[in-house]
Amino acid sequence: MATVELRDIRKTYSDEEIIKGVSLTIHDREFVVFVGPSGCGKSTLLRMIAGLEEITAGELLIDGVRANEKGPAERGLAMVFQSYALYPHMNVYRNMEFSLRLAGMPEAERRQRIADVARILQLEPYLDHKPGQLSGGQRQRVAIGRAIVRNPKVFLFDEPLSNLDAALRGQMRVELATLHRRLGATTIYVTHDQVEAMTMADRIVVLRRGVVEQIGTPLDLYHRPRNLFVAQFMGSPAMNVLPAHIVSVTDRTATVTTGPLTVTVPVHAGSLQPGAAVTLGVRPEHIGLDMAGAPQGLVEISERLGAATLLHVRLSDGRQIVVQTGGDNMNAPDSAVGVTPDPAHCHLFDADGVALDHLAAHPLQVGS
Repeated sequence: MATVELRDIRKTYSDEEIIKGVSLTIHDREFVVFVGPSGCGKSTLLRMIAGLEEITAGELLIDGVRANEKGPAERGLAMVFQSYALYPHMNVYRNMEFSLRLAGMPEAERRQRIADVARILQLEPYLDHKPGQLSGGQRQRVAIGRAIVRNPKVFLFDEPLSNLDAALRGQMRVELATLHRRLGATTIYVTHDQVEAMTMADRIVVLRRGVVEQIGTPLDLYHRPRNLFVAQFMGSPAMNVLPAHIVSVTDRTATVTTGPLTVTVPVHAGSLQPGAAVTLGVRPEHIGLDMAGAPQGLVEISERLGAATLLHVRLSDGRQIVVQTGGDNMNAPDSAVGVTPDPAHCHLFDADGVALDHLAAHPLQVGS
């Protein structure tokens, strides 16, 4: 496998800079996910690594060797596309064999590689089938198998699960994660789905408008978002965010108020003083219900998901939050509830959306 290093990578189209100085090192055998909303530049960045897009400025190094001027075939990479890109007139065996035949690999070695990969991906019963005879998940396995037989230095995946239904996406997430552990392959994976990123990645690169917003482990980004964008993008259901202002500060806390809620959050307030505008962020699972205290809102909608229930609560100031409770919660629409955010899990963001330094140690170990 290989390391991939991006040094101040930039991409410009018609004087508009699309990728704005991305620097990143992807370590040997690491599974890194590029995630972000549509138009953030994640697929463009992947295509630049693959050699399908020219790098306007900066350096791309694969195993320490500059690759900017190398063509796609010279980089030792294999790419799996969203659309599968299979040859419809060829059966599964021929699809997987095609690149090996072009490379002049001896027939016996081709047969052995395809047999090994077909066994790993459970494609042995389908080697004589053509793509049109396969399900979406099976076609995606063939596309992945075609990449694996090449024994590349790095695997590149461009939203490979986007065309699958929800149940099949969940199944393929598990299969891809298992495959990565088995092969130990350096992998770069692009998706707009933060659930895919959270469940599969060793590290996540969050992009917005061609800029890296944060790099970290899934738990690092979830529990310690660097800014408001990352906080709202990572996690499902999304983090609740409420405009607030500071009431008082100490060297280790900031007390804020927003509508009917007042919370003392363990953060370094820095230069912020009482009266300063901030944003309070708290995830739905970190808000409790207080049925004994004074009601602070009304339940508008109750989403019963089985193991959990999501309550959409309209606070007394008109703002709405989502509270995640146990699946046996019986609060009906229009019932009055009190809500209690857990201060240790609350986040504060300044007027520029930058997170204040959080002092509470989270019980889960998170990456640096």
